[in-house]
Amino acid sequence: MTTFERDAKTLELPWRFTGREDELELIRRALTAGHLGIVVTGPAGCGKTRLVTEAVRGSDRARAAGTPGTRHIPFAAFAHLLPETVSLHRAVQLLSGVRLLLIDDAHLLDDASAALVHQLAVHGRTRLIVVAADDVPCPGAVSRLWTGELLPRLALEPLPREDTEQLLAAGVGGPLEPLTLNRLLHLSRGDPRLLRDLADALRERGLLTRCPETDQWTWRGPLPLTATVRERGARLLDHPQGGALTRLAFSEPLPLAVDDFDLGELGDLEALEADHLIRIDDDGAVRLARPLHGPVLRAAAGRLRARRLARTPEQCAPALAAERAALTRGIEQTDVRALPAPVGEWLAQEGVPVPAGHAAVRARFSRLRGELREAAAWAREGLREAPGDVSCRTELALAAAQSGDTATAERALAGLPALDGAAAWLAVARGDVEGAALEAFGAEDAYGLYDAVRLGVPEKVADRLPAGGVFALHAQALAQADGPGLDRAAEVLEERGFLLFAAEARAQAVRAHRDPHAARTSRTRAVALARRCQGARTPALSGLVLGELTARQRQIVALAAAGLSNRQIAERLTLSVRTVGNHLYGAYARLGANDRSALPWLMDLPDTETA
Repeated sequence: MTTFERDAKTLELPWRFTGREDELELIRRALTAGHLGIVVTGPAGCGKTRLVTEAVRGSDRARAAGTPGTRHIPFAAFAHLLPETVSLHRAVQLLSGVRLLLIDDAHLLDDASAALVHQLAVHGRTRLIVVAADDVPCPGAVSRLWTGELLPRLALEPLPREDTEQLLAAGVGGPLEPLTLNRLLHLSRGDPRLLRDLADALRERGLLTRCPETDQWTWRGPLPLTATVRERGARLLDHPQGGALTRLAFSEPLPLAVDDFDLGELGDLEALEADHLIRIDDDGAVRLARPLHGPVLRAAAGRLRARRLARTPEQCAPALAAERAALTRGIEQTDVRALPAPVGEWLAQEGVPVPAGHAAVRARFSRLRGELREAAAWAREGLREAPGDVSCRTELALAAAQSGDTATAERALAGLPALDGAAAWLAVARGDVEGAALEAFGAEDAYGLYDAVRLGVPEKVADRLPAGGVFALHAQALAQADGPGLDRAAEVLEERGFLLFAAEARAQAVRAHRDPHAARTSRTRAVALARRCQGARTPALSGLVLGELTARQRQIVALAAAGLSNRQIAERLTLSVRTVGNHLYGAYARLGANDRSALPWLMDLPDTETA
């Protein structure tokens, strides 16, 4: 085997390749007989190079790559494959004998190299895999590969959260605790390269510790300042207005107001806003633009400066109380749509004890949203400093029981009277749904009574729930076996942030619908919602099954849901209109949809800008 390499970027990685099976198959099919290759695009750091490397592993191939510093040198990307002086015509002749050519970072190619790649595609003697970022300008000769329909294009979407979680678990040697996982995902913003760099640094520097209750890896404390992190933060560390940036970094998690800056500093803020490094909201609060910026600046500040500028937990006490009040108010108003609560998160990330009262409310808010693993993690945060706190132990039991973890629920409740529905859900975890319903019938608050509806026995509680509320709407529809009514209740529940409750209402609608098509639609939506509920295992969700969409179907459905016509989708993905229609027809059958009007609410899709 003869393999030409310009550099070894991500070609041999210790991390196991995870996810993207459909995309991998698409690339491999593009390299079989009768195909000329493929273009893979996506934002920087999304895993394009890793994907194509896996696709061509073990194959004879030559490789070239664009680099920022050589864009003015003709044929610089192919210097290792061509003579020192060569014409475009001769370069095409010399490379036409290469069976497979991988061109990485094609958006950075010099004009002569870009023209060479285009001509190789026109001649069709060499199979090409062309990798390019889609969030930066690209040479016209490269973009015409797909706009001119010379090669099909795979627009790579972000790696799904579940696959990212598996990738991290494989990289660090075990699952990550939910708050640590959230922190890494927030800092990396979907950049697998940065994510891997951070995870490697945490492991190699011994910054990960085992959570004794779950055997999961936990990270608390400052960000490791790795070479990749420094690279991402280079603009900040060398910025002329670095003093203002650092002051903002140490003001986190609370923002500074524009009025906190003097006249001289206001000019700095204007420059930083023009550079898109800060954002100022309508109330005049100033924040750093990206999640990674604050940790980078704090890590680079040095100990003395950090001691002088850093906020203390005591300084954050009023804001922490305000966060707790806002979360409590949402629960009381049966509205748990996402609320920013950065102070509590900051305390946990820094390893500062989170007050048990705040942790319990945060756990309950997360549990009601269907974020069961996060709910358990917040409850454990509160129990670190207050092991006997009843509210945190109850929340841990509820989250564990609704995840099917009977042992953890029983340990959490040991020696305690079962409060706030914990007895009912512990009975469910033990398989005693009838006993759980009896517990729910005796509840005094709306959430406890609503448990009976979730367990499928609404008759005795429907008239005891707040009249006109969403819980009563759900109870009445279930008591009447009203499938459309259950779907309407699910819509309201989802709108208010109760994703698990909405999934259960949709699942109950499946059994209530007389129309098989309507039942299939409800099932699809139930599964989509249940997947976002972090391993929830409740009676209403049992038995849900759904065929997955292929990568190409998922991509086309995403564009259709965004409002593009079949012809527009075909032009964007370099497919025939007929092929697009066939993919949509197959997707409709799996999703239970009649046409594209149902797609935006039927599927839980990421942002659909896949071009």
